[in-house]
Amino acid sequence: MNLDLAYSNGAFIPGAEDYAPRWSARAAVFRGVLGHRAQVGMAYGPGDRHRYDLFLPEDTPRGVVTFVHGGYWMTFGRESWSHLAEGPLARGWAVAMPSYTLAPQARISAMTREIAMALGVIGRQVDGPMVVTGHSAGGHLSARMACKDVLLPPGIAERLVRAVPISPLADLAPLRQTKMNETLKMDAAEAKAESPISHARREACGVTVWVGGQERPAFLWQARTLSEDWACPWSVAAGKHHFDVIDDLADPRSTLVSTVVGGL
Repeated sequence: MNLDLAYSNGAFIPGAEDYAPRWSARAAVFRGVLGHRAQVGMAYGPGDRHRYDLFLPEDTPRGVVTFVHGGYWMTFGRESWSHLAEGPLARGWAVAMPSYTLAPQARISAMTREIAMALGVIGRQVDGPMVVTGHSAGGHLSARMACKDVLLPPGIAERLVRAVPISPLADLAPLRQTKMNETLKMDAAEAKAESPISHARREACGVTVWVGGQERPAFLWQARTLSEDWACPWSVAAGKHHFDVIDDLADPRSTLVSTVVGGL
């Protein structure tokens, strides 16, 4: 199997090159419309990319959803995804979006620690239950927050009630055989240690794995592998590919938003 091809998304999505500028444009408009309820560029640590944006509902938040962006741990930042906060916001939840240090400046293990650190700061900013979700590499990092081995800041593990990894990378071993690993620099030990399937999940944290029905077979396999390993539900969004599977986060009536915050 050609694993570079197996994990190539854009090559199989018509108009793939148009998605990133469209995301950024929608995100900027959303921040502008939200006005003072968009608190951007706040620090959660000392690094240049240790920043998060916080979007607040009109009333006291019911809790906070943290969305972790994707980009194969090598690209993007929090600024491109602001519009995806719209769904949870409309249902009374605050939404936080952190950036994190990208490869090759950081190893994946360091990114895991950074997101855990971000959750600690976000949890001090907003009271109530906490939910973590994320897409692709962010799906991996959100799943890592649900792993027992990750040391979360005091009081956060008890509040982390749900994780919804979207199109997550749950077994990192295959990625060592791709060209991406020239940048990621994973060895066998790190690939195993940072694979969510290598760890038990937190009992108090409910997990639902989400994936698009038109994604690459490798991503469908990754999602199902995590759901089977953790004995948790997985949901296949019919007709959705890797780039539009996240769109429903902007729709408060969507099944995806209900999966993230429903019943809490």
